[in-house]
Amino acid sequence: MNAYKKYITIEDPNNVVLSGLPFKSGQRVEIIILAEENPRAEISQKVKKLFDKTQEIPGVQEITEEEIAAEIEAYRRGE
Repeated sequence: MNAYKKYITIEDPNNVVLSGLPFKSGQRVEIIILAEENPRAEISQKVKKLFDKTQEIPGVQEITEEEIAAEIEAYRRGE
């Protein structure tokens, strides 16, 4: 089986036009449509969910910027 990959941008979700294909007229082909993965968007969404979940932890809202900075500095010093 020969495979041919072509990237297009969906302009109308009700209609997909493929042109300039390297197949003969009348040749039977199998069409598989895969959405292009966007790892950055997936990671961004996971991080946002994690932040939302973290913000729900009781007491988190009371932590000050100074306390966060001190914790980071202590971590950097290996404490």
